[in-house]
Amino acid sequence: MLYKCILFDIDGTILDTEKAVIGSLQKLLQAETGIKYSPDELAFILGIPGAVALKKFNISDIEAALQKWDQYLKEFYSNIHVFPHLRQVIKTIYSLKIKTGIVTSKTKQELIDDFYPFGMHHYFDYIVCADDTTRHKPEPDPILKCLSLTKSSFSDTIYIGDTLYDMQCAESAGIDFALALWGTKTPNLNATVKLSHPEQILSLIKGQTIP
Repeated sequence: MLYKCILFDIDGTILDTEKAVIGSLQKLLQAETGIKYSPDELAFILGIPGAVALKKFNISDIEAALQKWDQYLKEFYSNIHVFPHLRQVIKTIYSLKIKTGIVTSKTKQELIDDFYPFGMHHYFDYIVCADDTTRHKPEPDPILKCLSLTKSSFSDTIYIGDTLYDMQCAESAGIDFALALWGTKTPNLNATVKLSHPEQILSLIKGQTIP
């Protein structure tokens, strides 16, 4: 299949943020609830908006907790990095005039704080954040919103992500899904294609079969 529009998730797909996100949430929840959760107990929050995640812990003032979480996250910034080879792959895709977009569960402010410092945002023509739609992953709305911006056909578009929420969002929106095996914790997801390493993304725009 030859794709003319490539949409990306951020956390777990472009950026390796797991240690930072889980570590800062552990610190927040211990401060707010007195409970020390294990990383495995918190893994379910990867890929969903922070406000949605915090509601699972019966925190009353979500906005205040989000601000604290953001502050704690800054303490873990040294643990965040771009997955190897992805920067060059994305730069190449952009240079070939392929439509590129981001569909993320981050808010616009979180995008600015967490993603902009890596200097890659200008490679993406279209960006949909959590505050751009009322419903979020796994509902189709974020991808449908991005498709309305790109004006791409559903059959020409593929979404690259790492979680069940990403897969469900793509499926419910009616587009193909590529699983980023370098970031996923669930490699057995039913993806259209599974990518073992970032360079294989280039095959998606060349119509080459991925083994």
